[in-house]
Amino acid sequence: MNRILICGANGLLGQRLSLLLSTQTDYEVLNTSIERSFVFDNMLFDYNQLDLTNRSDVKSLVSSFQPDVIFNAAAATNVDWCESHREETWKINVTAVENLIDGARKTRAKIIHISSDYVFDGKNGPYDEEAKPYPIGYYGKSKLASENALRSSELPYVILRTNVLYGSGIGIKENFALWVVNSLKSGKQINVVDDQIGNPTYAGDLALAMIKSFELKRSGIFHVGGGEQLSRYDFALKAAEIFGLDPSLIKRIKTSDLKQASPRPMLSGFITLKAETQLGMHFLTVSEGLKLLKHELQHISKN
Repeated sequence: MNRILICGANGLLGQRLSLLLSTQTDYEVLNTSIERSFVFDNMLFDYNQLDLTNRSDVKSLVSSFQPDVIFNAAAATNVDWCESHREETWKINVTAVENLIDGARKTRAKIIHISSDYVFDGKNGPYDEEAKPYPIGYYGKSKLASENALRSSELPYVILRTNVLYGSGIGIKENFALWVVNSLKSGKQINVVDDQIGNPTYAGDLALAMIKSFELKRSGIFHVGGGEQLSRYDFALKAAEIFGLDPSLIKRIKTSDLKQASPRPMLSGFITLKAETQLGMHFLTVSEGLKLLKHELQHISKN
């Protein structure tokens, strides 16, 4: 029986991984996160509190659980926060990965790690896996450093880069799609940029790609993203359409209008052919993903 350690299990992606794997009888799964309790405590999933920045705690838990694979879904992802909190960002995004590598050396556990389009400068997207990274903000620099730590570790690894991750979950941080939907539902006018391009990624697709990369014994770097390229503004318009909300509340602006702390990769997104062929994935379009999100939110509101 394969043993799977999930790190960051309380987050959007971690919750998806936990739920998908809970239906599999041939896996023993241990969920971990920095919080004292698990969002699925009522479902009797195995859970341990774990601070990934504490090397001795990581080594102790990995040594006792002996995982075959570690799914790392934990990260600091607020790019503006990362720009002004560099020491904390490095601990969460780089030191934590180094600790997992250190802990995995004895068991030779495979590490499946999430990275970002922010490792690129956003001048020549969409990017394939052979494109040369050139991060322009501190978040991207920290994610590239975590990639380099894995690549030089001599451990088996998979790095899945993604962009504009969205979906629903219990007590999760508000992602772009949820921010748009919640704002429009409350009748609030929102400013959305039309000059940041990507292919937004449905969280269920990314979780499935992580699991398939382990089951199919893949290694290396894969780009994971949705089935279409569009701007944040057009994404917001699609959300308004799918959810039956007022698109006139969405005001088109430029990134320069926001004066954000961290620079953004503007022409970004991914070419996902490698992941589609080697992982057997069919990535959802924005409309398909938003329809699933709408169904999920309706289900949550009923419970």
